[in-house]
Amino acid sequence: MFKKRIIRLFSKKYFIFNHLKTVVFATVLLLGLIFFYFLKVADNYPLQKNLEYKPGFFGVTFSTKFCREIGLDWKEVYIAILDDLKVKEIRLPIYWDEIEKESGVFDFTDYDYIISEGEKRGVNFIVNIGWRLPRWPECHAPEWTNKESLSTTQAKAVRMLSKTVEHYKNEKSIVAWQLENEPFFNEFGVCPTSDEWFFGKELETVKKIDDRPVMISATGELSLWKKEAKLADIFGSTVYRVVWGDWSGYVRYPIPAWFYRLKAYLAGIPRENRVVIELQAEPWVPHGNIIYLPSQEADKSFNIEQFKANLQYGINIDFEKSYLWGVEWWYYQYKHGDKAYWELAKTIF
Repeated sequence: MFKKRIIRLFSKKYFIFNHLKTVVFATVLLLGLIFFYFLKVADNYPLQKNLEYKPGFFGVTFSTKFCREIGLDWKEVYIAILDDLKVKEIRLPIYWDEIEKESGVFDFTDYDYIISEGEKRGVNFIVNIGWRLPRWPECHAPEWTNKESLSTTQAKAVRMLSKTVEHYKNEKSIVAWQLENEPFFNEFGVCPTSDEWFFGKELETVKKIDDRPVMISATGELSLWKKEAKLADIFGSTVYRVVWGDWSGYVRYPIPAWFYRLKAYLAGIPRENRVVIELQAEPWVPHGNIIYLPSQEADKSFNIEQFKANLQYGINIDFEKSYLWGVEWWYYQYKHGDKAYWELAKTIF
């Protein structure tokens, strides 16, 4: 009798254990499927897309270097941005390898033209300066620095910053300097490891010469922003909705817009000092040049509906301004028969 009770007791425990194991397995499987759905399948678009925003909310990043990379005349693109799109807010990277092709010899001619033409049309510029700036490979030191040690190149970078700020400090159309681009993000780009001491030296150099606010940026999804917030007068977040990785393939971020406001609050960034400095508005390119990306591949990360959704998402984040990333690509598409992106952009500014 006692033996039968023991057998029944162990049988019951075994049944409960198996049942719990099944429940846990089913729960994990369900959560995994939900996770997979939102990362890989769902659009993750805002529920409503009314595209209502205050005047001057949207701007663009304009890159002379990227225009050349995709076979465009940068002056033609720039004048189209000013006169056809009527853009009034521009983030302008001034690339080190374009202004100091020979050590110690500075030529700002192209950027003088850009700022002069913009000023005639009432454009406000955030001028992005430094070693690490937008567009691959992220760090844009001149070729002659390859023969220099890291410490010497850093010293030359500080000299370049000093010359650039001195050259443009009297330009009233420049409303802020952006120092470097995501300076503490080491997981992307062909760059030296971030150096807080060196960045502090750069920041000190800029502030000694000019008293305009300095923006510091960070990745919107992969940083807590604490370090940048302590140093910045204005904080700039990048915002990407669909990205690609070697192991993950395309991933669609299921992040609500309030996530960025919460992070800014936790980092102690006042509302008036928050900007989306880079809002995705072109396809993610896994490898090679964007102009060789097949349309069906480009559609996996960006199409006209994703464009509208990203615009609304930028509005929903509710930072002071939002600078779109991809204006050169819109123009390339326009010149090669797909006018949809450029025509939509005409309604934005």
